[in-house]
Amino acid sequence: MTALSIDTPPSTHPGISPDIRAGRLTPAQYAHNFADATPALSASQAMLEAERCLYCFDAPCQQACPTDIDVPSFIKRIADGNLRGAARTILESNPLGGMCARVCPTEVLCEQVCVHHTGNGTQQGQPIAIGRLQRHAVDAVMHSDQPQLFTRAAPTGKRIAVVGSGPAGLACAHTLARLGHDVEIHEARPKAGGLNEYGLASYKTTGGFAQQELDWLLTIGGIHITHGWSFTGGNSLKALSGGFDAVFLGLGLNTVAALNIPGEALSGVRNAVDFIAELRQASDVATLPIGQRIVVIGGGMTAVDAAVQAKLLGAQTVHLVYRRGPEAMSASRAEQEWALTQGVNIHHGLSPQEMLGGEGSVEGAVAAVKFARADGSVEMFEADMVFKAIGQKTDSSVLADTGLTLTGGRIATNAAGQTNLPGVWAGGDCRAGGRDLTVEAVDHGKRAAHAIHQALHHALTAH
Repeated sequence: MTALSIDTPPSTHPGISPDIRAGRLTPAQYAHNFADATPALSASQAMLEAERCLYCFDAPCQQACPTDIDVPSFIKRIADGNLRGAARTILESNPLGGMCARVCPTEVLCEQVCVHHTGNGTQQGQPIAIGRLQRHAVDAVMHSDQPQLFTRAAPTGKRIAVVGSGPAGLACAHTLARLGHDVEIHEARPKAGGLNEYGLASYKTTGGFAQQELDWLLTIGGIHITHGWSFTGGNSLKALSGGFDAVFLGLGLNTVAALNIPGEALSGVRNAVDFIAELRQASDVATLPIGQRIVVIGGGMTAVDAAVQAKLLGAQTVHLVYRRGPEAMSASRAEQEWALTQGVNIHHGLSPQEMLGGEGSVEGAVAAVKFARADGSVEMFEADMVFKAIGQKTDSSVLADTGLTLTGGRIATNAAGQTNLPGVWAGGDCRAGGRDLTVEAVDHGKRAAHAIHQALHHALTAH
């Protein structure tokens, strides 16, 4: 049984030894499970879909896009057979338009406000597939003989430091490079890309697309990446500010929140972000060990990605457990439905109380998780592995001596991303007040780049 008696002793559960191993499926099953979850549109499919668009004036879809892509314009270009023009329209506003087309929650942004979706059209309430059309146009150009659409402006002689190569940092760097500045990206990990490379489900971005998009971004010129460089606080910021004309901080969220419950240190209990990163970097997913019984704690996109991928690796039962109701989950309704269709069991209103080790099993291994409901009742689930996905945060200790103003542990900025420190901007998940969306991080980076450019231009003309 998966659900356990509430009379189980508080610290141990008489469970069997953990069943964790690799190679649960056949090669064909792995290939099927980790294929592209949303296949690309064919040329004829894209044309038919584009022709459904009403090309609205003051289009609500454009207003709903955090990067302000002119959606009707790019879709009209697809309908006209002008994929290069469509891609240019997209990438002018969103230099990471290919990845955002794959992972952006279009169902709650642009497609949510499509006039077809709101009942004013004639297509039975089905919104235009904006994300898939965006991918169609961008992929066509990136796979063409002339993938680069832009050229750099004349060199300005100015050097900008960008910390972090996630969506915010890459968008900032590309925009600044187009404007003629030289950019040095400082990245701690061996690969650039941040969340796009390490933090997304493998079935959302197949074929190494994160690195393909990075390669495209770098062909603009003027961008150099230094790997193995970690931001350690005030001294790091002081060195950057002294050596560059401006600094952009795209630090992301580098600390995983803890549950702070008994048994959290048992083996088999992992952070979901580490599990997802391991999957993304695996050359062969068949080599990754997974348990038969999985419990994922959390209600966001990371929780869904971990739960679904555990199931796709061959886990027999996967329980995604969230402490509040379905309406409070930060994972979109579409993501929740996707998890259900993949065989994930979703439970609401259960707060984790304790991780239980198993009697007679591997010493120190998790065997079950105890949860409590608001009415005081208790429910427990057997588990070979537990993935924690209750949120990430910025390491406030790293920022404590920087002089930056913080709000809720994140960096406070104005609308353009400027911090309280002269010459320092910030964006992405480390910036206060955001929604932790890839597309919003891109917008932060782009807006900050334009603000930096204006500030440097003003400084030049003032002298």
